Amino acid sequence: MATEPDTGFPAGIPAPATRALHAAGYRDLGQLADVPAAELRKLHGVGPKALRLLQEALQRQGLSLG
Repeated sequence: MATEPDTGFPAGIPAPATRALHAAGYRDLGQLADVPAAELRKLHGVGPKALRLLQEALQRQGLSLG
């Protein structure tokens, strides 16, 4: 899986979403496993595209959002 070198999240995640995830304490994809999508959706900057990309990346690792 390709990740951006400095973000810990998959390539293509919009910068506002990455900033919002970092501000909420999430530093890498694995930390998002089992986190409810509704919780992430509340973060300013995390929209449908970011959620879709995160879910797809988690699924490739056999994980998913809550």
